[in-house]
Amino acid sequence: MSKYHLNEVMHFKSVTLLIQDMKRSLAFYVDILGLKILDSKPHQALLSADEKHVLITLVEDRTALPLGITLGLYHYALLVPNYAALASVIKRLADQRYPISGASDHGVSDALYLDDPDGHGIEIYADKDDHLWPMEHGKLTMWTKSMDVAAVMKHLKDEIYHGLHPDTILGHLHFHVANLDTAKEFYCNVLGFQVMLDYGKSARFVSDGGYHHHLGLNTWQGDAPLTKEKQVGLKSYVLHISGEHYMAFLRRLQEYHVPLIAEDNYKYIIDPLNQKIILDVS
Repeated sequence: MSKYHLNEVMHFKSVTLLIQDMKRSLAFYVDILGLKILDSKPHQALLSADEKHVLITLVEDRTALPLGITLGLYHYALLVPNYAALASVIKRLADQRYPISGASDHGVSDALYLDDPDGHGIEIYADKDDHLWPMEHGKLTMWTKSMDVAAVMKHLKDEIYHGLHPDTILGHLHFHVANLDTAKEFYCNVLGFQVMLDYGKSARFVSDGGYHHHLGLNTWQGDAPLTKEKQVGLKSYVLHISGEHYMAFLRRLQEYHVPLIAEDNYKYIIDPLNQKIILDVS
């Protein structure tokens, strides 16, 4: 487990996606990407890398509107534990001729980009050792350069993982937002993340515990509308908060008049993108 995703650090654990066709999605997530079905029922499937913890929940609605140009999810990012696991993913996708949209070196990590059959953006990445993360004027920086694929593939081991490495986790989320300062008020002032760096004037990266980012925010979609309730997209995500920080979190919710809603056996809040944040406290 990454030290930036341990219990004492605030981070995201799983996502729930609305999709149009379960059979089509499982053909991608299970047969191509290599996740395991942890549980399923009509119109819902729980997917896992380690067959213990839910990583992605798929909810099918065959009448859902297709993904459009909206605010909300840019991509969710699956963090693999090492470069051997990333090389294994590259080989798996190449063997199955699945298209990717990018392969980048960000200084702090190397990342693949692709879309699922509904168009949800996915990043699959491996972090570099944090002592190698680039600094500029005493502060963390990131960049986007082409991945040295040959160098990454040197880590490939004889034993290829038949699926994603079981230690794969949700490393971060990245959202399209309307305004960076308004987004900062919610994700930093309310939730408690800290700004790590600004990428020009159109993107901001925030985290807890000194990670390069648990959440990316950008304004690249301009004043696009929010995703509709019955439209393909990210519908909810789980935010882990340590027990020792939970009371301070609740005080911030109260200070900023953010309702805490109880439903069944869980509690959640609604973010500015009309996405449900399910709270995981331990």
